[in-house]
Amino acid sequence: MLPVNQPHPALGVLVQCRPGFEADAAQELQAEGRRLTGRIETRNNSGFVYLALDTPAPHDEIRRRLDIARLIFARQAFQVLAIIDDLPERDRLTPLKEAIESFGERFSELLLETPDTNDGKEQSGFLKRFGPLLQNALNEAGLLRPDTPHLPRLHLFLVGNRQAWLGLSMPSESSPWPMGIPRLRMPKEAPSRSTLKLAEAILTLLTPDEQKTTLRAGLQAVDLGASPGGWSWQLASRGLRVTAIDNGPLAPSALATGLITHQRADGFTWRPKKPVEWMVCDMVEQPSRIAPLMAEWIASGRCRHTIFNLKLPMKRRQEEVERCRALIDQRLRPAGIKYTLRIKHLYHDREEVTCYLTRR
Repeated sequence: MLPVNQPHPALGVLVQCRPGFEADAAQELQAEGRRLTGRIETRNNSGFVYLALDTPAPHDEIRRRLDIARLIFARQAFQVLAIIDDLPERDRLTPLKEAIESFGERFSELLLETPDTNDGKEQSGFLKRFGPLLQNALNEAGLLRPDTPHLPRLHLFLVGNRQAWLGLSMPSESSPWPMGIPRLRMPKEAPSRSTLKLAEAILTLLTPDEQKTTLRAGLQAVDLGASPGGWSWQLASRGLRVTAIDNGPLAPSALATGLITHQRADGFTWRPKKPVEWMVCDMVEQPSRIAPLMAEWIASGRCRHTIFNLKLPMKRRQEEVERCRALIDQRLRPAGIKYTLRIKHLYHDREEVTCYLTRR
């Protein structure tokens, strides 16, 4: 076993994505990881992409050369420390524990993961039974320290019955949820499942401090393209007062909150009489029309923060995202406006990405 002060080098970086988006995740990982020497390995509809390094590298060196947190199409990501093939069916615990002991690391948490595929779901039942056994073994060996949150987190990524990927990540660079999937329940009163998109966006794109300071009860918000009211309802459930803009109807459950005012108007042309704290937008429209509209709301001071979706084409998704990023920058940078733009392909997204834009 290596001494604790000599961490095991990483073999590469694995990112998990929505099945069918492997090409987008691979293209992005290759672009963002261009300062790392290696090759991209992936399979269609596998739900993950692997950047295999030509030479194992120290963890800090990989972090300097690849900012995992910038990846849009990666739900979850970690540095790979070992790939174990041919796990014995009767005793998977021993080889996994031995491999983890050899890393020379202590961990704050164990994340049990599989690809988000039908085959992966078959392994989730096994992990529910096996996970506590592994966690107990690691606790007894002193390798898990939940009281020390600054330590890296340990990932066990199970592919099929016989292959396990082991790796680590820091909380600041990866999702806090296994597989990058927050387990959100659909509220009974919500008008539509789209409310989960905004709930996940808030949890993913805003820090806890940002959520606390910017989503206070009583603040004013606007929802462009609100019908049937899922996003408006999500804001109202947090105590915000919402002006819902849409020529279509709102669900009675949205209006029943008493915090949502419906105005029948075009989301592209309507303007608030006074600046508001938030504007959200889930209109079904070309991304090249949505991005400039969002930038204009921020540049003109109509809102301080915005969360919006970009409905992507079936092909060349990453190029469309970068095009929209450039359109936003073309409006804000010449005006001398410093801004923060965070973009993520969320679990509740399909052919779209969700963005958070605010002044700095």
